[in-house]
Amino acid sequence: MNIVLVCNAVLPPALYGGTERVVWYLGKALAAMGHKVTFMCDGRTKSDFAAVIPCDGAKPFLPQLPKGTDIIHFHGDVPQDAADLPNYIKTNHGQYGGDNEREVYVSKNHALRFGSNSYVYNGMDWDDYGPVALDNQRRYFHFLGKAAWRVKNLKGAVSTVLAAGKREELAVLGGSRLNFKMGFRFTLSPRVKFYGMVGGREKLILLQQSKGLVFPVLWHEPFGIAVIESLYFGCPVLATPYGSLPELVTPDVGFLSDSRPQLSKACREIDAFSGRRCHEYARDLFSSKRMALEYLKKYEEVLNGRSLNPNPPQVKNVPHQKFLPWYDGAAALQ
Repeated sequence: MNIVLVCNAVLPPALYGGTERVVWYLGKALAAMGHKVTFMCDGRTKSDFAAVIPCDGAKPFLPQLPKGTDIIHFHGDVPQDAADLPNYIKTNHGQYGGDNEREVYVSKNHALRFGSNSYVYNGMDWDDYGPVALDNQRRYFHFLGKAAWRVKNLKGAVSTVLAAGKREELAVLGGSRLNFKMGFRFTLSPRVKFYGMVGGREKLILLQQSKGLVFPVLWHEPFGIAVIESLYFGCPVLATPYGSLPELVTPDVGFLSDSRPQLSKACREIDAFSGRRCHEYARDLFSSKRMALEYLKKYEEVLNGRSLNPNPPQVKNVPHQKFLPWYDGAAALQ
């Protein structure tokens, strides 16, 4: 099958870039299965397993599409001149969009919030991550994500770890100590260490030494690549129960609560979780091969003329509050 993956970005990302990493690994897995893969993306992309066609968003899409394409997979907006094509699907990676009968979401909760049941879990090429040292000394907890986004709730992660014990530390992967982007924030405690937007080997080394991921997000997380990456490195996940997280974080690999005292208590009891179980769970359920096989089913449905969404998706149950509940006081223990 000739498959075109459309993503307006450089692939793969050097540091942060969850969607871009998913698209790259999807293409790699499809190519390994014998399919012809073409990336239509930023022209700076280089690939030894797929063709690359620079995609100019300022020009009509169809003249740029390679001949002989069987299926087009958009990871972003569908261009106007492609909307009537019969051979495409679109993955929605965010909180908005909808009304496209060929839209696919990245978790069951994500799909349900658009009135859909069409979803495929993201997957990673775990071979790209190298060996995992499950017996490493684990020295700190970690936060992984864009710390400047208030919905990621770095402040809650800091308070959770600092309240867990006088010697507990937090490594922040994805932000700086002083932040002005989303309102002023300055983290004073020396028990919180900032590593900036890390990637590659540096990030993997840091994850290998973590006791667990603290992830108290204040929105409905569509998926959570930080979650499966952390689990793969043997890190249990302590998070809020929003969006996809109840699907990804089962009781044997983590703990969910909207209460800071409850998550602090879980930090103190982190040894109750098995790092090996976390690793095997992520390895088996969230691989790029498994993701590619699920997308091939979606491609087949579309090429056979079946709708992925009999009713056009649309955002449902939009929360009225900007941030979902987070209880930071002792009363949350009651």
